[in-house]
Amino acid sequence: MDIVVLCESMMLILFGCSWPANILKSVRSRTTLGKSLAFEILVAIGYVFGITAKIIIFQRTGALQVSFWFYLLDMLLVTTDICLYFRNLRIDKQMGRI
Repeated sequence: MDIVVLCESMMLILFGCSWPANILKSVRSRTTLGKSLAFEILVAIGYVFGITAKIIIFQRTGALQVSFWFYLLDMLLVTTDICLYFRNLRIDKQMGRI
């Protein structure tokens, strides 16, 4: 594995470590207060661009870099938290918080 791919993979692993805690907070708090949907969408868009880059590299070289899988995992985690945001938004409306 090349050092660039290793560094990128480590970045994605470390970013990915923060999402389970964020998801757990969303599940437990049952509120959107203190959350930023715009931030999460921007992060998801960033991951889409990363995934797209890895697919283009694969098409050009025939080699799928290991960091592709970390992008997918991180994207799944962010998507989970975005879904929880909408669940919590519904709860906030039912509770009259917003």
